[in-house]
Amino acid sequence: MDETINRPLRVAELIATRAGDDDRGPMVMMHPEDASSRLLMDGELAWVYGPRRHELATVRVEYGMRKGDVVLRDVVGAAPSEIVRVIKPDFDSRGRKGAFV
Repeated sequence: MDETINRPLRVAELIATRAGDDDRGPMVMMHPEDASSRLLMDGELAWVYGPRRHELATVRVEYGMRKGDVVLRDVVGAAPSEIVRVIKPDFDSRGRKGAFV
């Protein structure tokens, strides 16, 4: 994978919600340039790869964000100051050939 397209991002903040909160669920907030270099748009799903696990999260493009930083909401696999990768999922390819013949 090309490092200029998908360079690592630093977790600037981690938001944890509670059961009664209106806005809940995994979300990654990022600078518009970081999102566009990954071909991501506001509202799309993206894989967030942390040091311990990865999960799908909704992308929110925030113009006030610092380039190279992300804010994660309800993403369990990362903590503040850790490095994550945000990758657009490939829902079009079949993956491993012959897995479901």
